[in-house]
Amino acid sequence: MKKLFLLLLVLPIAGNAQLKGLVKKASEKVNAVTKNNGTVDIAAGLKEALNKGVSEQVSKLTAVDGFYKNEAVKILMPEELQKVDKALRKMGMGKLADDGIKALNRAAEDAVKEATPIFVDAIKNMTVKDAKNILMGSDNAATTYLQGQTTTPLYAKFNPIVKQSIGKVGADVIWESIIKKYNAIPLVTKVNPDINDYVTNKALDGVFTMITVEEKNIRNNLESRTSDLLRKVFAMQDQN
Repeated sequence: MKKLFLLLLVLPIAGNAQLKGLVKKASEKVNAVTKNNGTVDIAAGLKEALNKGVSEQVSKLTAVDGFYKNEAVKILMPEELQKVDKALRKMGMGKLADDGIKALNRAAEDAVKEATPIFVDAIKNMTVKDAKNILMGSDNAATTYLQGQTTTPLYAKFNPIVKQSIGKVGADVIWESIIKKYNAIPLVTKVNPDINDYVTNKALDGVFTMITVEEKNIRNNLESRTSDLLRKVFAMQDQN
């Protein structure tokens, strides 16, 4: 399907008859996918793929070191605090800086436990039209769909949980110590970052990064299609 549409884009203006013929073939291809495989199967297959991404990848983030020891999603010092990190290390307080980074990741690991119900609701609400577009889309089309449907409610859910988690894992105490020590250094510009907002957004980034990993596996690796439905639906993608 993609090749047919690309051909339409790059084809020099030929005759109306030739153009109509190509359009007809492209349309027939779309109709064949729907007729032969069923729109219900497409939607069900995409929902299963997204549920697989949530259950197998997002769940990993909730474990101890799920963020902290995963370089793809590890939360580092906010960009505006890189100078804080460097200053503390120069003063022999590298452990304090490391503890601060670990605390941020612990808060994210704790908060992500609340994500699954929101994802489940969004996946249930996927329409047949959504599913068709996702199937024939890019390697992360399903993740992009889920991101669009869930980012706002996830932020609203995560933000207070992150704030609570920061207190639960002691990140607030550690960060208060970090900022006080840095602000006490002569001639530095004082900082007072919103760590809660920063961790919330980084936690969301990590969640969607890991769902993308699973989606790409399913799209590109036959062994990741672990059910008959996944194999059937994504075989349609392979044909285009």
